[in-house]
Amino acid sequence: MEDTKAPSGGRYIDLVTGLFAAVIIISNIASSAKIVDLGFSIMGVHLAFDGGTLLFPLAYVIGALLTEVYGFAAARRVIWIGFLALAISALFLFILSVLPGEETWEDYAGSGAFEAILGGMSSGGIIIASLSAYLVGKFFDAVIHSRLKVLMKGRLLFVRALGSSVVGQLLDSLIFISIASLAGVFPWELFLTLVLTNCLLKVAIEALFTPLTYLSAWYLKKKEGLDTYDKGISYNPFKFS
Repeated sequence: MEDTKAPSGGRYIDLVTGLFAAVIIISNIASSAKIVDLGFSIMGVHLAFDGGTLLFPLAYVIGALLTEVYGFAAARRVIWIGFLALAISALFLFILSVLPGEETWEDYAGSGAFEAILGGMSSGGIIIASLSAYLVGKFFDAVIHSRLKVLMKGRLLFVRALGSSVVGQLLDSLIFISIASLAGVFPWELFLTLVLTNCLLKVAIEALFTPLTYLSAWYLKKKEGLDTYDKGISYNPFKFS
């Protein structure tokens, strides 16, 4: 069933939205919590990645499903919901960081451990980096996927899903790591390492999810009775109608 207009809702869109918001929040916490060393190099660049890299590609898989099934307008709403969820979680962690710690907790864990693990997500630099990179990367991904679906007449889902994600992931990684490095969250010596590894690993993980993307898109289209083609719509990210 082809639908050229943005759907007003769907049986599963709330579930998809909830999963998207959860992935965004958890991956950002993981990003500030740990940097993983892969133990080898490519062309002299040592490969390491922040913890969120393992989960964050799932946000692009879910984003592809949103645009593919429900259209850009629905994806736009969910992107802003994810942005709000991320901003609220960062604000809560910041408030928690300035509250005094209980004495026993300070002895076995302490504010220093909290700041080392979660402080990055509640500090100005990484929050600005996360929110800026998230918005730019996700909107570029959604717009490109939407336009490619119309141009390709709905064929070759994996091409538009991966193609739009490569652009979105690259912009996301460049913006996030650049701002985070400027803010002193990451050392500049790791800039190329983090950008290269993040992009390669995120795209590779999403490629592995391709069968799941196809299966999920087929299931949602069947259950929702929707297969939205964005013809004559506005791609203004600040338009919510």
